[in-house]
Amino acid sequence: MRAVLIREFGGPEVLELAELDEPEAAPGEALIAVKLAGVNFADTHRRSGSYIGGATLPLIPGSEVVGVRTDTGERVVAYCGSGGYAERVAVPLELAFPVPDGVDDLSALALLVQGCTAWHLYNTSAPLRAGETVVVHSALGGVGSLALQLAHQFGAGSVIATASNAEKLALARELGADAAILGHAEGLTERLLEANGGRPVDVIFDVAGGAVFDASRAALARFGRLVTYGISSGEPNELRTSHLLRSSHTIASFWLTNCLERPEMLAEALADLLERVGAGTLKVLSGGVYPLEEAARAHIDLAKRRTTGKLAVDVTR
Repeated sequence: MRAVLIREFGGPEVLELAELDEPEAAPGEALIAVKLAGVNFADTHRRSGSYIGGATLPLIPGSEVVGVRTDTGERVVAYCGSGGYAERVAVPLELAFPVPDGVDDLSALALLVQGCTAWHLYNTSAPLRAGETVVVHSALGGVGSLALQLAHQFGAGSVIATASNAEKLALARELGADAAILGHAEGLTERLLEANGGRPVDVIFDVAGGAVFDASRAALARFGRLVTYGISSGEPNELRTSHLLRSSHTIASFWLTNCLERPEMLAEALADLLERVGAGTLKVLSGGVYPLEEAARAHIDLAKRRTTGKLAVDVTR
């Protein structure tokens, strides 16, 4: 089978198109004929050897796929952890979820990792009180574009989106942002306060870390919550409890990998999200679908913030 293989850690150039033996499904697993595999920031961290969960070489990247079960012919979206950039992958049965006919492949793919993450930001990490102000950083990314749309649906009074350029800011407003501002760290605290009428904000969802995290925390209201769900900047942060106590701040985190031991957390979120997509109240943005042999270009485009929404590689091309 065709697959993308990493033999050594490094830049996008280490993504090698290779011919490998097909995997076999062990008891309790299903073999998936893959159509699309998701491309995520986590893939770039695994490729470089900087992934928080570690990585062992050689490695086929790709944590989620959409395709067809070879035993039943059922169309499913599935979490595999790794191995997705390939024509076949074996996945645990409890992590393979049926896709309704009214939901396209890319939307289903986006909902499993990005969508479930966005859903749990609201329902697990920082449940909203009615009318609160929510800030969604990187609001045109895979998670951000879904978290932005879900904000008012989950009770936000006002939603502030951040993005990297004017075009993305305009799209954020179309997706439901009440205010949209540039997301770079310099002057971010002041821009957040201004966008909220001079008042501190209640809830912030951050995927960048580093200076963006620190500037965001400075804009939090008393009893405000900041949820980190990634470190795309590559810059982890340190906290002082005295700083948290002064304003009763809550710093929380969410990593979807921790749901794997509780598959019902994925199933509940995914069922709700699929229903919203089917009803037309939630839209998945396509960031581009790349042929398998151009996986390196997908990684480059993602790292350089050239994309919006969900990226995927099409293993049939």
